[in-house]
Amino acid sequence: MDDIVTGIQVLIILVGVTSPIIVVGVVYYLKKRLEHKQIMAAIEKGIPLSELVRPKPQLAGPGWIRYVSLGIALVIVSLGCMLVPFGIVNSWTIVAFGLLGGGAGWLVRGLLHRKYHLKDQSANQNNRPPNKVSA
Repeated sequence: MDDIVTGIQVLIILVGVTSPIIVVGVVYYLKKRLEHKQIMAAIEKGIPLSELVRPKPQLAGPGWIRYVSLGIALVIVSLGCMLVPFGIVNSWTIVAFGLLGGGAGWLVRGLLHRKYHLKDQSANQNNRPPNKVSA
């Protein structure tokens, strides 16, 4: 009898945790399906897509700065998790190594984006016509 009650409690917890995720997924799917139908109807009517699809807002500054900042933050948090004195190998150590791997990945991504961002900037400056100063 005790096993049945425990099983029901676990089931209630799992349903409570997964139902919001399922609801968000279904709403996202329905939203994307509606957008696709609108785009297809616009194409059939000959309406330009620029009137339907809004451009995504651009964040200020280059993306590599966000990537490097997130990578450094995750590495620092992982080092903090490694210092939790609960034993040699415990759940905090596993979390710390996961965060360390994620932080290293974001850091490398940011550094690679920085490299290509700086190349693109210098190429754009070289292709720009010289400024004519009028007096």
